[in-house]
Amino acid sequence: MSGPQPTAAYTHGHQESVLRSHRSRSAADSAAYLVPHLRPGQAVLDVGCGPGTITADLAELVGPGGRVVAVDTSPEVLEAAAAHAAGRGLSNIVFEIADVHRLPYADGEFDVVHAHQVLQHVADPVAALREMRRVTAEGGVVAARDVDYASMTWYPEAPELDRWLELYRRIARANGGEPDAGRRLLSWAKAAGFTDVTASSSTWTFATPERREWWGGMWADRTVASGVAATAVAGGHADRAELERIAAGWRGWAAAEDGWFSMLHGEVLARG
Repeated sequence: MSGPQPTAAYTHGHQESVLRSHRSRSAADSAAYLVPHLRPGQAVLDVGCGPGTITADLAELVGPGGRVVAVDTSPEVLEAAAAHAAGRGLSNIVFEIADVHRLPYADGEFDVVHAHQVLQHVADPVAALREMRRVTAEGGVVAARDVDYASMTWYPEAPELDRWLELYRRIARANGGEPDAGRRLLSWAKAAGFTDVTASSSTWTFATPERREWWGGMWADRTVASGVAATAVAGGHADRAELERIAAGWRGWAAAEDGWFSMLHGEVLARG
């Protein structure tokens, strides 16, 4: 690709409160729609790999005869991902810095190109998908999964969480992203030129005491110590006192015995 590429700021940042969430992800809970299409010996590109937990699962699924290239824009995150892979005894993964708009790989180099929670953060998701399509071999598949923030729903009702959702969606768009990406994946894939697109969806639900404590505590911390918090204050969207009130709202929700939270993710398997 030539010429300048559109950019967007990564809304969440890479603070511990964010990576705590990312480290919990696995192929089972984040890429189940893709898993049946993985085969031993395949070459896989994992775009926006983060701390590498999904990447490691993909590497195990394609076996030692397979090859996984995992890319991200943060050297620190890639270092953590490499350490995670080494801890699991995996030697078939290469970690590299790369931009999804300018992937440094040959046309048709990979059998599978995977991106989890990536397209919501790029300024031109259609261009990103077009580039992912370029490096996918004939007969291969591009797999993308993104949350749809507007789908998030919870009980008991909490004004602080209402404000959190409104604030996050505003900040994400101010950073050049699209927080309601899940519903748009099918449209984006078609606009990128794919001729065979299978769209699906899946959910995450947090309704047990342990899951509520983890999810609510993680978001309470992210509200006051993450890229979201820094952008909220710097951009005049909220002050520290309001962020603290929102964090307290998250903790209050997590402590509710009947607390329930669910979120929808859009998914596409794109070919052709």
